[in-house]
Amino acid sequence: MKRRKLIWYSLLFTVGCASGINTADDTPDQLAVTAPKKLRFAVTDVTGLEDLQRDFGAFRTALSEVLGIPIEFFPVDNPTAAAPALLSGEVDIVFAGPSEYLVLNARAKAIPVVAIKRINYHSIILVRANSPIKSVSQLKGKTIAMRSIGSTSGHLSPMKLLIDAGLDPNTDFKIVMLNDKGIVALKKGEVDAWAVASDRYQNILASEGLSEQDFSIIVTGPLLPSDVFVVSNQMAADFVETVRSRMMANQDKLIQSLLVAPANQKYQGGQLVRTDDSEYNMIREVYQKLGQGNFLQ
Repeated sequence: MKRRKLIWYSLLFTVGCASGINTADDTPDQLAVTAPKKLRFAVTDVTGLEDLQRDFGAFRTALSEVLGIPIEFFPVDNPTAAAPALLSGEVDIVFAGPSEYLVLNARAKAIPVVAIKRINYHSIILVRANSPIKSVSQLKGKTIAMRSIGSTSGHLSPMKLLIDAGLDPNTDFKIVMLNDKGIVALKKGEVDAWAVASDRYQNILASEGLSEQDFSIIVTGPLLPSDVFVVSNQMAADFVETVRSRMMANQDKLIQSLLVAPANQKYQGGQLVRTDDSEYNMIREVYQKLGQGNFLQ
């Protein structure tokens, strides 16, 4: 009997504590109720703990202060490795490029929280200044240097520009992936055109000691989808909304912390915005037209 009474009193105490925790007066911030004790943070295009610390160390500190939760780095081996890590519960929050976001959304049902809208994030296609090529349609039968497979600005968006110009991606031109060395190959005449992000173009010109006068831009694409922060779908909905509202309210601090690293200067002048999944449909469309729609399943 005494044992049953003890259990009953314990249950009453537990319920009473729970009721107290959930009252608006005691805890106006629901983060205190649903937040995990720590968050594990990954970046899809940064591999290795040392690189994460170099490029996102200041941001991790700032985000931890904004959320009031310790944050640990979780290095990934490649841009799509964050998907299984989210599914297995090894990582909680991921910063992803547009194409990586689609993979995380499709394979891990990741929840978009906020995105960083960049003010000068377009794909451009260039030729040599003395090239007879003046339009995208004239690239039929030509060789085009791009950045890397799956890159939003250096592969998928340029492919859309080519497709929109009436070219068949399977037969009408040849693609070579040269990363940032595409500009050197174009200068030497080893390729006929080069596709790159507009903001990245300026940085590469400076690093290679080349001038804009050496090249001619034949097309500039529309503003590209934003890089996005996503969280595991195992997170409580009120916690996700609190993270979103705190990041939005502290966006100046968070963006400034990103800009500490030279690799993140592309976010200069950017702003945090609420995500709209339909913004990424243009990338889904390219995957479909390339016959790779299954990649996003």
